[in-house]
Amino acid sequence: MDLHLVTYFVAVVDHGGITRAAQSLYISQPSLSQAIRTLERRLGVTLFDRTGRRLELTEAGRRLDVAARRILADVARAKASVASVRTLAAGRVDVVTYSAFSIDPLIGIVRRFREHFPGIIVRLISAEGPGSAAATIRRGEAEIGVVDLDSDHGPLSVHPLGVQELVLALPEHLSTDLPDPVPRVAVRDLPLVLDLGDRGNTVLFAELFGEGAPNVVVDCAHPTATWEFVVRGVGATVLPRSVAENHVPGSVVRSFDPPVTRSVGLLTRPGRPSPAAEAFLSVAGAGLPGLDHSGLDHSGRDLSRADEPVPDEQGGH
Repeated sequence: MDLHLVTYFVAVVDHGGITRAAQSLYISQPSLSQAIRTLERRLGVTLFDRTGRRLELTEAGRRLDVAARRILADVARAKASVASVRTLAAGRVDVVTYSAFSIDPLIGIVRRFREHFPGIIVRLISAEGPGSAAATIRRGEAEIGVVDLDSDHGPLSVHPLGVQELVLALPEHLSTDLPDPVPRVAVRDLPLVLDLGDRGNTVLFAELFGEGAPNVVVDCAHPTATWEFVVRGVGATVLPRSVAENHVPGSVVRSFDPPVTRSVGLLTRPGRPSPAAEAFLSVAGAGLPGLDHSGLDHSGRDLSRADEPVPDEQGGH
């Protein structure tokens, strides 16, 4: 049944006749009469009693009136829902990442996104590593992945964010006699708390623990637990600078010699993303002309400070 026929039918009911209904719909009276006859023919019933001066609904017409108004209401709600998504007044964006990026840069990006688009829900999905995150996107379970770009992501689209500096966070008693910056080979003599399940970390940190990782005393995939192990003096760990400085109180933070860095970016499927995902990419600074590869986003802020408040135009927060 054509939607315009349903609309015409309800207009005739509301106006009590063909003439006024046709005027309200801005169509000719013969065209509207023909449309109602077409609707009756398709349904195989008579919808109006035409014996009097005013059209009256038959029993079949009364039943259709209830169903027709429900159909039009559902269509109106659907149109409003689609419009709200297109205008970013509502909707959801699904983002996948793993422990390495669950704090930096993810929290800063999500916070800024929510400031700009409070009607959009951000759903975070946990992956075991870059390969798992890429697979989640390929399966369509997430639109965006926050990942280490040094890994191979196949046919997925890559959106660089910048370069993240990694540092050593260690208890004070382990920092004695350690130079600053710390030579990478010197870390092999320190007890470490790392996530060996993250293949990206295993490759990146291989020089810090050697074959078999003999100095990794705790293999931990939970960031907050890792920080607590450091605070309690169990061992040292490797973290983004902002995380080490802001989330592991009392720890000693040392740079590496030579520096340890990784390229951070976002992954999406090929083709144009949804409006919500496109907005997320824009807020993150992914692929924007002002983004360089020194760890700065398009506003000139360091990625390692991405979770700090963004000043407003008056200089406040």
